[in-house]
Amino acid sequence: MQIQVNSDHHIEGLEALAAHVRGVAESELSRLSDHITRVEIHLSEVSSQEGSQHDKRCMMEARLEGRQPVAVSDHAATLDQAVNGAAAKLSRLIESAVGRRHDQQMRRTDPPPAGSKPTEQS
Repeated sequence: MQIQVNSDHHIEGLEALAAHVRGVAESELSRLSDHITRVEIHLSEVSSQEGSQHDKRCMMEARLEGRQPVAVSDHAATLDQAVNGAAAKLSRLIESAVGRRHDQQMRRTDPPPAGSKPTEQS
């Protein structure tokens, strides 16, 4: 799973921040890494007005094997909160998508392709 971090020009200290953001994403998405090929993370400051709340934004897009990309975003007062919120949302979204696909495969009634072994259901 590749993780790429991008930011707008309002975000300072990108190298250290990028390492932290990658760690958060890897930790949150580790159990789903078999389904993910790449994660793109975009950090931005939505409003540059002093004292505005929820002005930090984190958008995460995951590229999944054999599926369309999925994306989430989170707005918060700090980048840490926005990154944590977006990572949690992305994890739930991917779990849901993977679960739906698994359920669809289990409900199929057509015969398996020739030469494949039947699977046991418990």
